[in-house]
Amino acid sequence: QSSNSAIFCPTLSPERNKTRRKKNNNPGFVSEIPGKREKTERAGKEPEMAMARASSGLAYPERFYAAAAYAGFDGSPNSTAVVTSKFQSDTALLLYALNQQATVGPCNTPKPSAWNAVELSKWKSWQGLGNMVTTEAMRLFVKILEEEDPGWYSRASNFVSEPVIDMPVSHNSKAEHAVENGNALPETKTVASENGNVMETQDKDVVSEGLGSILVYDQWIAPPINGQRPKARYEHGAAVIQDKMYIFGGNHNGRYLSDLHVLDLRSWTWSKVESKVGAEPPESASPSILAPCAGHSVIPWENKLISIAGHTKDPSETIQVKGFDLKTGTWSMLKTYGKPPVCSLLMALWLFIQLIYARNVNFVYVPNMQVSRGGQSVTLVGTSLVIFGGEDAKRSLLNDLHILDLETMTWDEIDAAGVPPSPRSDHAAAVHAERYLLIFGGGSHATCFNDLHVLDLQSMEWTRPTQQGDIPTPRAGHASVTVGENWFIVGGGDNKSGASETVVLNMSTLVWSVVTSVQGRVPVASEGLSLVVSSCNGEDILLSFGGYNGRYNSEVNVLKPSHKSTLQSKIMETPAPDSVSAVHNATNATRDLESDFEVGQDSKIREIVVDNGDPEPLKSRANGNNENFLVTLKAEKEELESSLTKEKMQTVQIKQELSEAENRNTELYKELQSVRGQLASEQSRCFKLEVDVAELRQKLQTMEALQKELELLQRQKAASEQAMSAKQRQGSGGVWGWLAGSPGHRDEDD
Repeated sequence: QSSNSAIFCPTLSPERNKTRRKKNNNPGFVSEIPGKREKTERAGKEPEMAMARASSGLAYPERFYAAAAYAGFDGSPNSTAVVTSKFQSDTALLLYALNQQATVGPCNTPKPSAWNAVELSKWKSWQGLGNMVTTEAMRLFVKILEEEDPGWYSRASNFVSEPVIDMPVSHNSKAEHAVENGNALPETKTVASENGNVMETQDKDVVSEGLGSILVYDQWIAPPINGQRPKARYEHGAAVIQDKMYIFGGNHNGRYLSDLHVLDLRSWTWSKVESKVGAEPPESASPSILAPCAGHSVIPWENKLISIAGHTKDPSETIQVKGFDLKTGTWSMLKTYGKPPVCSLLMALWLFIQLIYARNVNFVYVPNMQVSRGGQSVTLVGTSLVIFGGEDAKRSLLNDLHILDLETMTWDEIDAAGVPPSPRSDHAAAVHAERYLLIFGGGSHATCFNDLHVLDLQSMEWTRPTQQGDIPTPRAGHASVTVGENWFIVGGGDNKSGASETVVLNMSTLVWSVVTSVQGRVPVASEGLSLVVSSCNGEDILLSFGGYNGRYNSEVNVLKPSHKSTLQSKIMETPAPDSVSAVHNATNATRDLESDFEVGQDSKIREIVVDNGDPEPLKSRANGNNENFLVTLKAEKEELESSLTKEKMQTVQIKQELSEAENRNTELYKELQSVRGQLASEQSRCFKLEVDVAELRQKLQTMEALQKELELLQRQKAASEQAMSAKQRQGSGGVWGWLAGSPGHRDEDD
């Protein structure tokens, strides 16, 4: 029997569970039938509760279509009038926007004229939903309708084909087996939109049995897991596609892995994917496609998993990009094109100047191509992958920047201005507003960092903004994921201990806050763990897996954050450059001049998304008359003119700073030339000294030979003198010798 109905709820109050609690062998878990999370404040309204339960049994998208038809969105010309007659104006506008978002998609129509207040209000309500997904818009539409008219389902029989009865959800065993083998995807329902796009949605009631069972906020929970768990590991890759979390590769006891596993988030069941290998290009001299690897990155893209970079036993010369097709279950090597990026001239000059002035700079390995690496960050920005840092096969740290276009598989050459982050690996990266790349933390061979760097992907300029709030401690090996404008960071370590706190950064305000902390050596306080996000019933769930904290882990932990993101992302305000901040301030000032009616609308939408509860009814505010509108336009014009004046002043200031920087650059260049000249003269003097030393050594060798000859002649001279002395002694015999006759004389006479 599957554990689809298990809910981990250690702090759930008895009052909320008295209508749906059952016995369970697993302590801390209670059972719940999908679609029966009624509000306790309506417990006395049994008929309305029955209708709500009946409507919740209708699966999406049918539930939404029935609700939309009941509300009056039937496509007729007078549908707007029908909706307005049933609901208050603010509720009608919100229902209109959600219906458009669910059936058409994000608003891409031109902005109506400011004199057409009705159409402008409708357009702003729709535009305010941003890129909200279709299924979320459907869910919010039904939720608001049930709040305004709890008994709508009992009166909507004309819009429902047949009654729906609550009953346990059963799964086809054959289909489930195919999913576990990785050869098939979950069955989806297609929703055709009016703008020609095709969007897919899954039955949220089924998903609610898994992720929907998480009820507590801001606490790490270990849900009940079925199936064969993957081998414990860290430095693996993870991604979520269609309510399934995929785990690939990693490091276990110093051995690289190449296995692929999938966790069904509906049933909390692990299964191993038996993957195949496609044909490699004949000219490929790279390692095998399924070579075990660790420190790589896995990115979900369309219906594929893309594995990029990573350490292998036999490293290649360049970054390897592999793809796993979820439909065919086949791995293939993806061929890339483009000119390899080269080192920036400014970057090289900066490094040389740092070395001249003997600053404490880490060793930098500047590649002239996309060298293979691990521990890098890979961030999906639109249709491109932004790759930063890491370390190569020789464990040399990197801080280079590469961009890979996934549509053309082409590498782009990047020459970013400003001071980049120091070389590092095992850091975290995220993108905000599809424009700003944020880099946090990481480590070198001896130091961990907690600095924050921002790269403007439009101007390609690095800045280091000021952080606020509870700034995290230095760490490396942490994992991160973004939810709207919130950036969650989990785990990591500082070469001494694991980071126990889970932190979140508001990327619009750059303010840190602590979500929760754990005690002891637990998996979420590990290095090299993975962190992904999935959603259920409009709420986001964080999932962590693996990691190393003295031992290798294979546990799955989940957290439902209470931090919610606003629907519209704000533009990040960074200290530098000042001109960008001025433009942002002017833009924010323009946004502040929206009508009071729109402010009320946006506030109600935020309450639904943030609190996911009963929003307090907001009073409708009428639009101002034409005179007030003109006054508002004049005030807006004055503010824009003031902002433009400030912008010009800041531009002049920036030009002055640029001129000063150029002067400093000129002085540094002159000093560099002087140092080069001194170095050349020193090299010439050293060469002359080496020549003189060689000549002296040759003369010394000659003097040694002469010394030996002199000693030989002296010995010969001494021998000759001794011989002469002996002869003289023999020749002097005296008178008696002369009388007697000397033998020597006889010899001479003879």
